[in-house]
This record gives sequence, C-alpha cells and structure tokens, in this order.
Amino acid sequence: MANIVSIDREFVTLGQLLQMLDVVATGGMAKAFLSEHPIYINGEQDNRRGRKLRNGDVVLIPGKGKVKIEQS
Repeated sequence: MANIVSIDREFVTLGQLLQMLDVVATGGMAKAFLSEHPIYINGEQDNRRGRKLRNGDVVLIPGKGKVKIEQS
C-alpha cells in the first residue's frame, strides 16, 4: 500500500517531493541523494530531480517506501 501525497497544483518535481517528505532538506541534497539511491517512478528508474510528478504517479523511495501522488 502506498502513502498518499496530496498536491494542490498540476505537478511537483521529484526534488520537491523529496523535500516535502523530509528525505532531504535542499535541492542540492536532492541531487546528491538521487545520485546514490535508485528511485522508481511508475516502475521505471529515474534520477532527475526535475522530473515532473503528476496525479496518479507512484514513486518508490529507499527508506520511505511507495508514495502515490494525488491532486487535491
């Protein structure tokens, strides 16, 4: 079961999501985190912190588990 993250805009970037979940504190830390940890978005590996996440996307984050994006 995935945790739900509710967003109030069209998309959120992967770097912003990591900050929202307190995985990292800054964008620079997000870049370093993504270079060291495999992240899967909808089953495909992606390490771009600018990757746009939209309603329905499922993200697998090491140490956090699955997160599903839902637009409010």
